Amino acid sequence: MTEPADDVDAVVAAWRRERPDLDVTPLEVLSRVSRLARRLDLARGSAFAEHLLEGWAFDVLSALRRAGEPYELSPGALVQQTLVTSGTMTNRVDRLERSGFVERRPDPGDRRGVLVRLTPAGRDIVDAAMADLIEQEKSLLSQLSPSDQSLLATLLRSMLAPLESREP
Repeated sequence: MTEPADDVDAVVAAWRRERPDLDVTPLEVLSRVSRLARRLDLARGSAFAEHLLEGWAFDVLSALRRAGEPYELSPGALVQQTLVTSGTMTNRVDRLERSGFVERRPDPGDRRGVLVRLTPAGRDIVDAAMADLIEQEKSLLSQLSPSDQSLLATLLRSMLAPLESREP
């Protein structure tokens, strides 16, 4: 059975024609990953927009939700999980606090520190956005069988894990 052609096939063919001296095989994988990432960003944006959230807000709220009861983390932990600067995180927490989705409270373990806690409204909105996100992502994966999805996850993990382990 022949696989369906996509736009990457045309790009790869054109590069092979124009630069036969280059092995453009990596484009066959990574250009598809890049194009899928763009479509995933659009699907995520759509899921978040249904709840009047932006991607950055979902990232912060979901980090707090994944922390488990009492759904709180230090600003430093949020910085690590969301890969932004501390100044950016301060701005994001300020905005989420004004929206009523998080609150700051003193850190009982460090009298100079604060913890950021998810409010009930924040929990409700991140839970609803997550449910919609999962539906969007299921739709994106619908062309693959469950075993192919598992294989793809394994292959992507084997590629991503060494890259992430090199990051500070």
